[in-house]
Amino acid sequence: MIVFAMGWHISGRAATILRRLFFVLVLISLSANVGAQAPREYEPRVGQAGKDVVWVPTPDELVERMLNLAKVTADDFLIDLGSGDGRTVIAAAKRGARAHGIEYNAEMVELSKRNAANERLGERATFAKEDLFQSDFSKATVITMFLLPQINLKLRPKILDLKPGTRIVSNSFTMGEWQEDDSASTHGDCTGWCTALLWIVPAKVEGVWQLGKGELALKQSYQVISGTLKSGDVVTPIVNGRLKGEQILFNAGGVLYVGQVSGDSIQGTLSTGGTWSANRAGK
Repeated sequence: MIVFAMGWHISGRAATILRRLFFVLVLISLSANVGAQAPREYEPRVGQAGKDVVWVPTPDELVERMLNLAKVTADDFLIDLGSGDGRTVIAAAKRGARAHGIEYNAEMVELSKRNAANERLGERATFAKEDLFQSDFSKATVITMFLLPQINLKLRPKILDLKPGTRIVSNSFTMGEWQEDDSASTHGDCTGWCTALLWIVPAKVEGVWQLGKGELALKQSYQVISGTLKSGDVVTPIVNGRLKGEQILFNAGGVLYVGQVSGDSIQGTLSTGGTWSANRAGK
């Protein structure tokens, strides 16, 4: 029998019950404290709202297709715009590339860092909480993204100002009238988000160029070029003109001109043999 200070007398059986209840309450309290010290790890939900888009992960197979299409190697610095759970950055880092993810959701950034740490990628895979419209990705050699078409269009002027030759790869969504240079799709029974689209930032060549004793007048619409080649009184239209980064090629009068653009000069070869060069007029 237990005798309480207030003078209550409790039988042995009741005391046993109270003791058991006390221990249960202690265990519940301890469990609550442990739960408070170890919060549940963040898990993103497909379709959850973000700043500019909802989150839908790029399928792993398409991630590899995107990296293959861009020919990502250990020499590259890849930046993923809207990096989500970090899978594209991690896949690029596994190829030896330096890769960086830009993501507005702070919880996603921390999740990405944990995922990268689990893969032991060190400094090859990094992440930052940033607004992609305010971020600097001018040092990237490859940019990957899975954004909406209107976001792509908003970013397009900034992308076109990147170094010529920078490769841009998008999951499914286009760049408006800027047509892709290449594409690749996943195999099997894919029903959504199955296509990778590649653009190569073209050099800016529109204007007049002095070519020996002739004059090269170029018009440019993204990677497509047209214009005329003037030599004396003869004006020859340019056909099948195209840019691939800093490489320029066009046909004039049955002769194929291939060259490399370097700022305000072009050096190249002719299909008939020999070489050609041009300098931007006034430079």
